[in-house]
Amino acid sequence: MRALQLFGDRDLRLVDVDAPPAPGPGEVQVRIRAVGLNHIDVWGFRGMAFAKRKLPLTVGAEASGEIVAVGEGVSRVAAGDRVALYGAKTCGECRACREGHDNLCESVAGIMGFHVDGFTCELVNMPERLLVKVPDGVSFEEAACAPIAFGTVQHMLFDNAKLEAGETVLVHAGGSGIGTAAVLMAKAIGCTVITTVGDDEKGAKVKALGADHVINYRTDRFEGVVRKLTGRKGVDVVFEHVGADTWNGSLLSLKRGGRLVTCGSTSGVSTTMNLMQLFQQQYRIFGSFGCTIRNIGEALDKMAAGIRPVIDTVYSLDHFQDGLDRLESRKVFGKLIVTV
Repeated sequence: MRALQLFGDRDLRLVDVDAPPAPGPGEVQVRIRAVGLNHIDVWGFRGMAFAKRKLPLTVGAEASGEIVAVGEGVSRVAAGDRVALYGAKTCGECRACREGHDNLCESVAGIMGFHVDGFTCELVNMPERLLVKVPDGVSFEEAACAPIAFGTVQHMLFDNAKLEAGETVLVHAGGSGIGTAAVLMAKAIGCTVITTVGDDEKGAKVKALGADHVINYRTDRFEGVVRKLTGRKGVDVVFEHVGADTWNGSLLSLKRGGRLVTCGSTSGVSTTMNLMQLFQQQYRIFGSFGCTIRNIGEALDKMAAGIRPVIDTVYSLDHFQDGLDRLESRKVFGKLIVTV
């Protein structure tokens, strides 16, 4: 079968590899149909893995597919079912896993496509417990946005930040994959959404998604505009994933007692902050990584109910590099998908 593998920093090759064996007990074999591209892929291709890994490595951390075979003891899914795949090799046995906090697994073996072999291949064997059925009416391309993009946003906004109807939220990089998802999910429950973008074209697109206020961060200091828009009170929630460049402005954008939730640091991993401001303003800061299997199901249910992911471009596996180049160019609006 074909697989896209990483042989060294930025050395990606489409190669022929052995197909996996028949699924063992508790396993299923999935024919991969669509893979979502994410910034974690870019980090991995640049050699920025946070743990040792063995090369060559099959890449791809977010995917959907169709079950083609099941192993002994599998009862929850069957051949022919369409599924989204959870991209972390969790143990399934520790307290966190047993309680449904999959992304806090105490013995996780790594992120698929980043530390261990991932999904950009034709066939993969997976434990049944790491699969979520895709509802009718949701395409493979859309379902491939659930395990990271939609699932991450679901976990950030609702598990961690506890976003409620009627609140005001600042969504950074509203044209990104998770940014567009955050705008859509927040508007769906009746929130006021303020978002930042890097150019006016993206601003018009995110406005069309429902954002109430759009700030071009290249021409305006977003924190000043946010304070003005909120009558100097600030927002209830900041959806942060940019990192060092926006961190302190994000804190200044919060109301007293406001919540900041962050899942990324694409502009830098280190910053300084005013600790007096932190405790005097009683900010609540949440670090959020990935999502739970439950969140993927919640994300797919939202898609089925009409909150569809924004898909910028769909590439074939042969043109994977074009998708990666577009992701790094920052011209993308929404998600990039590769069909296998």
